[in-house]
Amino acid sequence: MQMIKLLLVCTANICRSPMALTVTRELVAQCGLSRAIQVESAGTHAPAPAQPPDPRAIDALLRRGYKPKKTRSVRITVGHFAEFDLVLAMDASNLAELRRICPAEFAHKLRLFLSFAPDSGRTEVPDPYYGSVAGFEVVLDLCEAGAGGLVGSYTGQ
Repeated sequence: MQMIKLLLVCTANICRSPMALTVTRELVAQCGLSRAIQVESAGTHAPAPAQPPDPRAIDALLRRGYKPKKTRSVRITVGHFAEFDLVLAMDASNLAELRRICPAEFAHKLRLFLSFAPDSGRTEVPDPYYGSVAGFEVVLDLCEAGAGGLVGSYTGQ
């Protein structure tokens, strides 16, 4: 079986996509698919030099028993589009930027992360950076919904 490679993308790669990465990797491991599905994250405008995840994102993950996986932000490059099977944006703005920089032959790989969570009632994971701690809890709820649908699409659940 060929490794499935998934890339989760937000703006700075310090809040939403690192949270989605941690949740998705945990679910992949729980389903026994760590050798079949690789999950990474990046940002359309990740800062240089690379930054650690937002402490509020780390705290939200820890409160729910997750062990945060991301240590430094990564900016998406053209090479990512060839390397990954799916490139999943957290919101419409991220998706528009991905479409702008993605080579045409890889455009079919671009989707919204929450397209895997139609029952969530949302299409986008909102950026919690300028908001309160409660915003990070909402993001985590949506990451769990998106990860569940995403991993479920590979397990038939």
